[in-house]
Amino acid sequence: MIPAFSERFKRSLNEAPERVKKDFKKQLPLLLKNLQYPSLRAKKYDETRDIWQARVNDSWRMYFTIEGNIYYFVDIMAHPK
Repeated sequence: MIPAFSERFKRSLNEAPERVKKDFKKQLPLLLKNLQYPSLRAKKYDETRDIWQARVNDSWRMYFTIEGNIYYFVDIMAHPK
């Protein structure tokens, strides 16, 4: 799978805490290799817009769409508890 990043995603990641950046770099290869990797807990977030959600860590989530063999990352943000 190939990652692609929206400008919004890049901006959100750039503004995220260093820990989130580090955790994202750890989780990204796992996601690209296996969408069902246990620590990701990936699931369909929005059926109508075909947006997926996966864990970056306990507090942050990444949001993406899947188009063929491309994972298009649209945002990364703190998960509301």
